[in-house]
Amino acid sequence: MADQAPDERRFTTIYDECRQSVWSYAAARGGRQLADEVVSETFMVAWRRLDAVPEPPLPWLLGVARNVLRDRYRSEVRRESFQAELRHWIPAADGDVAEQVAERHAVLRALAGLPEADREILILVAWQGLGPRDAARVVGCSPATLRVRLHRARRRLQRALDDAPRPDPARPPGRARAQVTTIREELS
Repeated sequence: MADQAPDERRFTTIYDECRQSVWSYAAARGGRQLADEVVSETFMVAWRRLDAVPEPPLPWLLGVARNVLRDRYRSEVRRESFQAELRHWIPAADGDVAEQVAERHAVLRALAGLPEADREILILVAWQGLGPRDAARVVGCSPATLRVRLHRARRRLQRALDDAPRPDPARPPGRARAQVTTIREELS
C-alpha cells in the first residue's frame, strides 16, 4: 500500500471497512442478486466524489446506496409502465412467441415512424409513467392540450400499426415450418 497515492489509499481503506456493510444494506433492501451491483455503483460514486466523502464514510455510502436502489426501482417502474402501454396496443397472443416478437417489432417500428412530438408524448406517458399534468410541464403545454396530443399520437400509432405490412398468408411457409408439416404428414 506504500506505493499507492493518498487518494487510492483512502479509497481502499473506505472500501475495505465499509463494503460488507453496504452489501448487507443493499441485500436487505433489494435482494442478494442486486446487492453486488449496488455495491459496485456505490463505490464508483465514492471514487468519483472522493473529496465529498465525509468521515465517517459509512452513512454517506449508505445514502448513495439508497439512491442507487431508488434509481433502480424507478427504472423498473418505467420499464413496466412502457411494457403495459405496449401491451395495450398489442392484442394478447395465444402463446406463440414468434407472433409476440413480430407484434412487438411492429409496434417499435410504428413508434419509430411517428413524428418526434408524438413519440415524445407516448414515451413520457408510457415509458416514463408521467401523468398528463407532469407530461404537459415537460412538453410546455397545458394538460388539456397534452391529452388531445396524446389521443392523436395514440391514433397515429394505431394507424401505423394497421398499415404495417403483414406476412402474406399465400406465401409458402419457411423451410423449418415446411419440414415440420412434412414430418406431421408422414406420421399421420
